[in-house]
Amino acid sequence: MTDQYEYKPRQIEKNPAKEFRFGEGRISCYLSVTLGILSLLAVLAYLYPSYLTTTELRKVYDAKQLQDVLKYGMYFSLMFGALTLVLNRAKYKYYALTGIGFTLIAFALGGYSIPVGPVEPRELSLGVDWLILAFLASTAVFMVLEKVFPKYRDQLITRPEWGTDMFYFCFNHLAISAILIFANYHASHFSWALSPSVQASVQSLPILVQFVLIVLCADFVLYWEHRAYHEIKALWPIHAVHHSIENLDWLAGSRGHFIQVFSERAMVMIPLYLLGADEVALNAYVTFAALQAILIHCNLDLPFGPLKYILVTPQFHHWHHSSEKPAIDTNYSAHTVLFDRMFGTYHLPGNHWPAEYGTTVRLPRSIYGQTFYPIEANRKRLKNK
Repeated sequence: MTDQYEYKPRQIEKNPAKEFRFGEGRISCYLSVTLGILSLLAVLAYLYPSYLTTTELRKVYDAKQLQDVLKYGMYFSLMFGALTLVLNRAKYKYYALTGIGFTLIAFALGGYSIPVGPVEPRELSLGVDWLILAFLASTAVFMVLEKVFPKYRDQLITRPEWGTDMFYFCFNHLAISAILIFANYHASHFSWALSPSVQASVQSLPILVQFVLIVLCADFVLYWEHRAYHEIKALWPIHAVHHSIENLDWLAGSRGHFIQVFSERAMVMIPLYLLGADEVALNAYVTFAALQAILIHCNLDLPFGPLKYILVTPQFHHWHHSSEKPAIDTNYSAHTVLFDRMFGTYHLPGNHWPAEYGTTVRLPRSIYGQTFYPIEANRKRLKNK
């Protein structure tokens, strides 16, 4: 049946009015506002580290050294804001002044000279530091890759509903402490399944082998959790929020109903908890999983070669997001294509990419509407039974 399907190329309408071009002031004003907001958030995190930083992440970075990054960010925000004003583009002056304003407030609160000392640990806090670092790393790596190796060259950086997905990005990172607390609490209910001998055997393996084992076990759990969200009618409206996006890029993977965000982290924590692998292997997996989750949603056309038959790549996962008939309910895996091949849900039609993305029934476009969509959809489903 799928062999007879006519795969068509995706059509993206060019929109010159919203493109970023040098000399117009749009690039500099956006940079000024972005760096101004990030600078103010960073200053607040330095002022109130117990409430606005994550205990686990603080172990990884040097807060004192990052103040040098903050210093350059603040000065560049002022520079880009001033450049926009010099270019005298009236429609961008508001953004430039806003960016400058945020940065001046950051300077007034202490700027990059706030003393760094011991931090009283708190179990629950907002992950402002995690948000800032993740945003800077994601834009520096993935946004650049998308501009150098785009699949769809005419797709805008500020494509439709970009702001909606930025909200989801911020929420997921700010709520990281709550997500981890929930995930660890959920995993602790499986203490009855812990086996010291199994964990000792796992820890005796080379780090690389432990890493591969973690990837496979996590992928197995994520495959079936993902499949359940698709095939259990009561769960689908929750996951449909993630599928409602119609233009994929580095930010698209952030869209997800909070129930799914919490449950997904909780489920993947179970195999990590039971395996008891070395911390080095666990950290390697967390980094790999985080990077891959962004990569597979990217507007990116890199030649992965034989790797695309082993690992989940953008082409593979883009088909999972397609609303075209042959692709519906396929490609559930998060890390490797193994379980999709094993359980008959694999779909990768040669060099073709999807022409259409999103859900077959269009969801509300607002965050409020998407948050309450599962309740409304299930209410209608039960009413029509």
